[in-house]
Formats: sequence, structure tokens, C-alpha cells
Amino acid sequence: MAYQGFAQEYLGMPAVTRAYTTACVLTTAAVQLEFITPFQLYFNPDLIFRKFQIWRLITNFLFFGPLGFSFFFNMIFLYRYCRMLEEGSFRGRTADFVFMFLFGGFLMTLFGLFASLFFLGQAFTIMLVYVWSRRNPYIRMNFFGLLNFQAPFLPWVLMGFSLLLGNSIIIDLLGIAVGHIYYFLEDVFPNQPGGKKLLLTPSFLKMVFDTPEEDPNYNPLPEDRPENQPRDQDQNQQQYPQ
Repeated sequence: MAYQGFAQEYLGMPAVTRAYTTACVLTTAAVQLEFITPFQLYFNPDLIFRKFQIWRLITNFLFFGPLGFSFFFNMIFLYRYCRMLEEGSFRGRTADFVFMFLFGGFLMTLFGLFASLFFLGQAFTIMLVYVWSRRNPYIRMNFFGLLNFQAPFLPWVLMGFSLLLGNSIIIDLLGIAVGHIYYFLEDVFPNQPGGKKLLLTPSFLKMVFDTPEEDPNYNPLPEDRPENQPRDQDQNQQQYPQ
């Protein structure tokens, strides 16, 4: 029963959230089982552009460190806020959600070229948290039963928590900065006088991820109309002899 419940919950996750969290968990499991090492995953511009180890552009977003408190903490926040975004403001807009992933990953990679950052998964999680928090400004949050605050303060609370744990806050600041850039360009600037939408999802992403909308002006041929289709087989068989 527990397995069935877990499988049902897993299959009920939206597609992008399920794919990303699964990739993160499998990457960490592969490192724990010593199939691969973090040295094969971290962001290294020299190895990417000179040795053509292109996979590092992706794998540095998938590894959150060895199994432990930090890993589970990040996974909980990644799963929760990625899912709430995909099922909330991005419902029915999977292509736009994927484009946000690509846009955020691109900006973080650019920053990584000029800074000694090896893994960007935590920054990506903070970006998701930031975008969700700005789109839900009136929700009240509770952090471990100690703090009560409005949702927009959540990324800053997480940054303070990282500081208390002795971690560098550069990653958190990067996630907040990229999240704010996306939020400003997507939600703020288009609504300003003279503003316009600058982040346009490429059409090929919409073709791949979004279900095409039905044309309201489409007029099917007479033979394709429902009233001219054969009746259900069971109905056809309900003919009684006289």
C-alpha cells in the first residue's frame, strides 16, 4: 500500500517538477554509490569549452551535495516551490515554465564564468522560491515555528538560515538576483507605461510542451462531425428481432 501511495503521488507530480527532482535525486544517488564523482559534475568553464564536457552545463544544477540535512532541506524546498509554481501561475503553460528554467540557468551560468562557483542547484532553488514568493505576496509563512512573515521575505529568511549554518551566501544572493530579474522582466516591466513583454517563449518550446489550442473557427467536414460518426458498438448491437 505504501508503495502504491508513493507511486501515485510521484505520477501525480507535474511533468517538469517530476523530471527535475528525479534527476537531482538520481544524480546524488549515483554519487553516493560511487558510480560517478562530483569532479565529473561540477561547473568548470575550461573543461566545458576546451575539453567539450558539455554535460557540466546541466549536471552542476543537479548535485546538491552528499546525503544529509542540507540535501534533504534543498530537496524539500525544490519540490515544494517548483510544484507550486508549475501548478499555480504556470498551470497550462509548461513551455513558459521550461523557458524560465532555461533563462535562469543561462544567467547563472554567465555569472559562474566569472566566479568560483562549482554547483548552482541551490541558487536555482532560491530563484524558484523568489518567483513564487513575489507572485504570492499575501501568504503568511512560518519557518520552523520560530518566525512568521509574509511570503516575499522567504528568500531572505533562507539566506539568513544559510548564514547561520556557516555557508556562503553568494549562492543565495545569485538565486535572488536572477529570480528578481525574471520577475521584473516578466511581471513588472510589461505593466509599466511604455513597457512591453521582453521574455517571449520560443515557438518550438510551445510546440513540444504545450497542447495546441483548438481553432474556434474550425469547421469540420460533414463526414467528420460527431452526429455523422458511427454509434457506439453496444448501441448498434441493441437490435431485437420482431
